[in-house]
Amino acid sequence: METSIVGVGVGITDRFRTVVEEKLAKVQPLAAKAQRLDVKVTHRAYRGGRVPDETVELTLVGKGPIIRAEAVDGDKFVALDLAVDKLSEQLRRAKEKRVDGRQHPRGPHFEKETGSLTGIDVEPASADVLHAVATGTVPVQHEEEEPYSPVVIRTKSFDAEWMTVEEAVDRMELVGHDFFLFVDVRTDHPSVVYRRKGWDYGVIALETQAPPTQALAS
Repeated sequence: METSIVGVGVGITDRFRTVVEEKLAKVQPLAAKAQRLDVKVTHRAYRGGRVPDETVELTLVGKGPIIRAEAVDGDKFVALDLAVDKLSEQLRRAKEKRVDGRQHPRGPHFEKETGSLTGIDVEPASADVLHAVATGTVPVQHEEEEPYSPVVIRTKSFDAEWMTVEEAVDRMELVGHDFFLFVDVRTDHPSVVYRRKGWDYGVIALETQAPPTQALAS
């Protein structure tokens, strides 16, 4: 697996590179299809005497969705440890989902030696129906056609998940989507993170308020 290490506002020492390689050896068994690991270390200095911090971003690139992990600490080595732990946990979860999907496949499947088809609602036709089909005496039923509409709206419902914006970005990268819905743990507002150009992201949050009629009633 290739490794790319970039420092923004901070130099990358040989010792840090060695530690990254050591950590990579622990990640590789969980990411057999990964082709490259990008490591970005960003040094941030603040005014007013606030202690500067180091942000370590890990981006695993390979066949399938991009997987990212990020951690912040005053020490870049500690931030690296935290980011590697996050990345490893994400890879473990993804692997468990793949194994569970193979053991419990969705949809219909044919069971050998039984001749039965499970996972689909099928009832055998009666002898009368088979005879009607064979003789061509099947009654024709005229069903009312639904009104045509050029707009097709599909709806999906998901259980709400409370997480930080950073965690939502990681989940979005893990599933390979351009957006991710969640509830912000800091504000309790329904929110969505979305991908912009490059590695930039945006966040849209809904500030829930009572309808005007309810507000007047209270």
